[in-house]
Amino acid sequence: MSGKVSRRALLGTGIVALSGLAAPAVLRAQALPDYEGEQNIRTAPRNVMGFRNHHWKDHFQSLRNGAILCDTYSRALHYWSADQSTYLVHPCSVPMSEEFTRRGYTEITLKRFEPTWVPTPSMRERDPSLPVRVEGGDPRNPLGSRALNLGWQYYRIHGIDNPAKIGRRASNGCFGLLNAHAENLYELVNIGTQVRVI
Repeated sequence: MSGKVSRRALLGTGIVALSGLAAPAVLRAQALPDYEGEQNIRTAPRNVMGFRNHHWKDHFQSLRNGAILCDTYSRALHYWSADQSTYLVHPCSVPMSEEFTRRGYTEITLKRFEPTWVPTPSMRERDPSLPVRVEGGDPRNPLGSRALNLGWQYYRIHGIDNPAKIGRRASNGCFGLLNAHAENLYELVNIGTQVRVI
């Protein structure tokens, strides 16, 4: 299938873990045409995603400290452990536009349990009604139960409570996972885990 994963292959392999994903409507792996950019993904309705098959060697020189690939085109997050014993693929929300998307290499710089949310200055400029600060655990907090800060200021991988955002362009630059997936990833990654956004 030249780089694409069918539903049967995705569910039949022992190396892909999609733990905690109970609603089949949230994840429907499907074959999509070969693409080099966003234009073909627009043919996928709403939050239906077609996962691209990635191998860590195509993106990283080694698996030192593990590796995370955030694929903005297929709207999925891939994780490989340093010892290659764990490979996870999770559907995610991605930045809502190119204006909010940053691509390249960075790393996990901070792990936050029940993170406090402080809207960025540009978010408050666009919407002055936003609160100055929302504590962790507050239902208004969009960071969910766990957050992994990237080396780029204001960019994170974090949990979200609203499954309708998964598979959509819905963030101001972050990658949102279902809380259960964010909690699982939080336990696996370390400070220094390398990250690539494509």
